Amino acid sequence: MTGTLAALGAGLAVIGAGIGIGNIGSKAMEAIARQPEAVGDIRANMILMAALIEGAALIAIILAFFVK
Repeated sequence: MTGTLAALGAGLAVIGAGIGIGNIGSKAMEAIARQPEAVGDIRANMILMAALIEGAALIAIILAFFVK
């Protein structure tokens, strides 16, 4: 039973990270369309936030399997 819950927790972490990174990408494209001269700043912030979300998702996946 705990193996199933760990797999469910890891799956939810991956789905949440995918949705979060997708939202970051879409909002960044909207921001670039509105203000093209700020491409460098927007891109840098987008990559930083995507990396932080992936790090949090990785930690969640590892914890889900360690709890098992």
